[in-house]
Amino acid sequence: MKMYFYYGVMGSSKTACALIKEFSFKEHGKKVLLLKPSLDTRDGKALIRSRIGLSKEAVVLKPENSIKSGVPHVKNYDVIIVDEAQFLTFLQVNELREIADFSAMVMCYGLKTDYMGQLFEGSKRLIELADCIREIPSPCLCGKKAIMNAKYVGNKVVYSGGQIELGGNERYIGMCHKCWKKGVICVDQKEKLVI
Repeated sequence: MKMYFYYGVMGSSKTACALIKEFSFKEHGKKVLLLKPSLDTRDGKALIRSRIGLSKEAVVLKPENSIKSGVPHVKNYDVIIVDEAQFLTFLQVNELREIADFSAMVMCYGLKTDYMGQLFEGSKRLIELADCIREIPSPCLCGKKAIMNAKYVGNKVVYSGGQIELGGNERYIGMCHKCWKKGVICVDQKEKLVI
């Protein structure tokens, strides 16, 4: 089996893609396990929710837990799908790699980098171990390809602080590197982006 890492910036439909894949595999008779790290509490402890309204219950994985101890009979699944995979630990990614080697396809969806442009621990390990790494592209407000996850307050980009501060469209936005470096989000463009 293979391990995949699908990454994209904030707002690139990563979670929607994960939930659509889960539905598709189940439609074809596959046993699918949805996982999410416990650090992601935006939509409730065990709920995965996309901005387009798709949602599904998932097994929650704490940083201190191994996948095998947190999920009884994990080897009985055909496919394991992980949302917000950037929050996985180094050891949890290693465990997923082992599961992919011996029993199930593993599909991880998440951010590659934080708002300072630095790799998350889980993303770094996924890049090192995944058989296939694919970007889910998304546009910047200016129309160019978004590659940065900008954290903002008002219309100003923030470049320092803690790596993990949960938030969605009200705190983060995908931007091209040039706009991110410029540090200002045009309010008119941002209003056009909100659906």
